[in-house]
Amino acid sequence: MSRVNDPKLLEQLEKEITGWQEPPLRLIQALRNNEFELFAQPIVSLAEPRRVAMAEVLVRLREEENALLPPGMFLPVFEFYGMMNELDRWVARQVVARLASGSRVPCLTVNVSAQTMGDPHFVPQIAAELARAKVPPSALAFEVDEEDLLSLPASAQQFAAAVRESGITLILDSFGRTVASFRPLRELRANYVKVDGIIVRNLEASHIARNKLEAIVRIADLVGVQLIGSCVETPGALTHLKAARVGFAQGFGIQAPVPIAALL
Repeated sequence: MSRVNDPKLLEQLEKEITGWQEPPLRLIQALRNNEFELFAQPIVSLAEPRRVAMAEVLVRLREEENALLPPGMFLPVFEFYGMMNELDRWVARQVVARLASGSRVPCLTVNVSAQTMGDPHFVPQIAAELARAKVPPSALAFEVDEEDLLSLPASAQQFAAAVRESGITLILDSFGRTVASFRPLRELRANYVKVDGIIVRNLEASHIARNKLEAIVRIADLVGVQLIGSCVETPGALTHLKAARVGFAQGFGIQAPVPIAALL
């Protein structure tokens, strides 16, 4: 399949997909008017199945008649116009406010894009918000994708160093999607690593997936990070994760995302 490299054509396609005549203005309006809804999906301890150790925060956009657009409908628009930083900052600030008002979930995780990872002001600003709200930094986690870390090593190292200095938790997502490697774990010193969903979904049917998981567990043990099995959809996958000594799990087979107020 050929790729479209014409910016004007790409912009027109974005308009046709979203139905927005001026996508950047629509996104700015949504941010200013707080037109996003936060959802959360639990990350549970496999040693203590009833304990919700963390929850990943997800975002939806309210449209006409209170319909909620899933991330796949608007995140590519944010990315195309270089506006992911604004969205990530909005989500992080909303999460800090939620934590300040009280939460029975001890840690909330926020996804951070490659665009935001390159912003040297992002982590200090959110750390300052935590301090003002009297929320311990360990109650917040930033989740970054392995692919972004590998493609932007300089930005990744600076971002990880700032996160460690702030006391905020760092989670490496989608680990093992390409090749399980010591390098990002050793250099970035993440607190948690999410095993890629493709591996987890195939644990029951594929010995290759099971071998990959075993290799990731060995790497995690050597580096000293804790593992989260992502995209858990079946009891069988959960059984394999427990047998491999993975500490935590997340997915629709455990609980679907719910409005954040319902979980907290």
